[in-house]
Formats: sequence, C-alpha cells, structure tokens
Amino acid sequence: MNHNRQSNDGKHDDDSALSDFLASLMDYTPTIPDELVEHYLAKSGFQCPDVRLIRLVAVATQKFVAEVANDALQHCKARQAAVVKDKREKQQKDKRLILTMDDLSKSLREVGIPVTCSDVLKKNGHAFLFFVFND
Repeated sequence: MNHNRQSNDGKHDDDSALSDFLASLMDYTPTIPDELVEHYLAKSGFQCPDVRLIRLVAVATQKFVAEVANDALQHCKARQAAVVKDKREKQQKDKRLILTMDDLSKSLREVGIPVTCSDVLKKNGHAFLFFVFND
C-alpha cells in the first residue's frame, strides 16, 4: 500500500507541475500569434477557447521550426566545409553562411516533410531562394 501512496504523490506532483506550466503560458507571448494558431487549428477542425492550449501549440510549433532551422544550418555548414581548398581562402574573408533550399529540404525530409525545390519555386515564383546566417 505504501507503494500506491508514493505513486499518488508522484502523480500529484506531475499534475501540479503541469498546472503551473499551463498557468505560466498566460503570461507568455509566443513568437507565433494566437490568431494564427487558432486559424490553422480551426482549419483542421479543432476549436478550443482555452488560450493556454493555443499557446502550448504555438510553443510546440516554435520549437519545431527552430529545430528544423538549426538542422538546416548544420547541413549548410557541412556543405560549405566541403568546399574545394581554393575557394576556402575566399570563404575566410566572407564568414556568411548561405542557407539554400537544398539545406532546408534535407532538414524537412528528416522530419517527414517532403519538399522539393521545384514545389517551392512553382508556389513562390522565385528563381531560387536562400537565407543568409552570420556565424
């Protein structure tokens, strides 16, 4: 019976921590606006009047986007590290990292989102897309 009591105390601690976390979401303003999250949740058929849940989804989305961007940056660094030695001397002067669609596509594929450059090019009408990160 003592084991059950410890189990209940652990559950109470978990519930308390979850309640504290959800309460802290009321004071937090995520990068992704509540209205945007609500729009996409409603578009998928989910409606929730609880702002805490909306912000929880926003925080999870923000974390996902940050992880994908970081993975793409690692692909970019690996690609640029493989540059021929002649070009490396020029790279030393310019420390910018150029994140290409290929880097982003590889990162997205790793998390199960298949994206090809041609898909993006058709949708956006750009000849090619890139982001510049300063290291």
